[in-house]
This record gives sequence, structure tokens and C-alpha cells, in this order.
Amino acid sequence: MKTHKRKKNSRIRGARTVGWGFRQKHKGHGNKGGFGKAGTGKRGDHKKQLARDSDEKKQYFGKQGATSRRTERVRHENINLRDIKNNFFKKDGDKLDFSKHKILGMGEGFKAEIKALSASASAIKKMEKAGGKIVLPVKKENKK
Repeated sequence: MKTHKRKKNSRIRGARTVGWGFRQKHKGHGNKGGFGKAGTGKRGDHKKQLARDSDEKKQYFGKQGATSRRTERVRHENINLRDIKNNFFKKDGDKLDFSKHKILGMGEGFKAEIKALSASASAIKKMEKAGGKIVLPVKKENKK
């Protein structure tokens, strides 16, 4: 007499390992240390290079997250007079807009009007000596 035998796939349904024990044993990928970037921690030397050279912009190693208001980073760019003169200055009397930059004093001054967020004292002195000027935004006074 023939007995009814249940299909194997009905017994396997919902099982993660499908009779192979630990889920990593039947993958055929050797001992990689997990999925993706798993195992790249302090002692995971074999994957550090992969995490370091990835195209993602965010930092993988080290600390991330919020900082307190006192330690908040300055969010403006710095640029030297030398770089402005070599890359942006064309003729005397130019008006250059660097309103999101701080102008630093490395290099020589030149005859131009530069609009900037802030500037070092040496940069202002060099520009005035050469016949140019740096225009800074007017600070509002607090009225109490």
C-alpha cells in the first residue's frame, strides 16, 4: 500500500537554514565575516580597506553625530589672496564676489574690490597698500 508523502518544501517553509545548520554554512562564500561591512570594526583588518576606499561621502570609522553649540564647526571656506589673483583676477578694477569666504593674507594685494564674509588683518592691509579693497558685511548692533 502506497502512503502519502508530504513534499519537502512544505516542511522547509519558514525555516531560515533549510536543514543546513547555521545559516552561514551553506552560502559557499567561505569565512568572510558576515554581510556587507560587518566585521570591519577595531579588529577587522581584512575589510578596512574596503570601507576606507568606498565612494560614500560619509565617514565610516570614528565618531559621527551632533556636536554641542560650543564646538560647532565654522561653516565658511577660506581663500588666499594669491589664489584669487591667480584664478579669478583679470584686470584692474574688477569686482569679485566671495561673500561666502574668508580672505586670508598669503600672497600679494592687487587693484580690485572683493566682497567677502570676513578677512584677516594682513589681507586687508595688503589690498589697501596695492590700491584695492575688501568689502565686509556691516554687523548689526544689538539694542537692549
